[in-house]
Amino acid sequence: MSRMIPLDNLEPTERSERKDAAANRALILETAETLFAERGAANVKMADIAQAAGVGKGTLYRRFANKAELALALMDTQMRDFQEAMLGRMRQQSAQGMLKLDQLDQFLDALVYFVDRHNPLLCVVQAEGLLDGVGESDYQRPHFWQHMTVVGLLNEAMAAGELPDDLDTIYIADALLAALHASLFRFQREGRGFSLERISAGLRRLVRGLRCGE
Repeated sequence: MSRMIPLDNLEPTERSERKDAAANRALILETAETLFAERGAANVKMADIAQAAGVGKGTLYRRFANKAELALALMDTQMRDFQEAMLGRMRQQSAQGMLKLDQLDQFLDALVYFVDRHNPLLCVVQAEGLLDGVGESDYQRPHFWQHMTVVGLLNEAMAAGELPDDLDTIYIADALLAALHASLFRFQREGRGFSLERISAGLRRLVRGLRCGE
């Protein structure tokens, strides 16, 4: 990871270039967000964003290689806020003695609503192939964090005797999160007409079926 250099330590020309780059990035993101809202993310091309922002294509592509990178950048703050909120909630739940599977139940319910809010942008990211797999790259970070959270809760539940001790937690996490894959989620919402309550209830029912003795 590169080390951040304080602007005060830069030469005047470098400081100006950094400020210009930051301003261009903010302008590009603001323009992309506006166009995505007006036309739908799938209907906006990189050239449209460059033209509307009044920047050259080279400037745009130096900052974002494709539309998926733009979508992830727009989601970055929301993802961090969601992660911090859920981690804080789970720490409190653990302190209160809540079962790990009950924590997983609540996490998946919150995740359903998060995916719904950001599904158009997630579909853009998926279209570029950047949500496939569970690697640690920045492009895959939404799925990676979700997967690690679910695996962690399943492992803790297994250690606490809430789950059979031979459960393949990595596979189960993949299977649960597959239901929240951007394109399948959109099909369930738009094609099948499922409500968020129905999707959440179905997903959480799968978790209940994992419990020992059920």
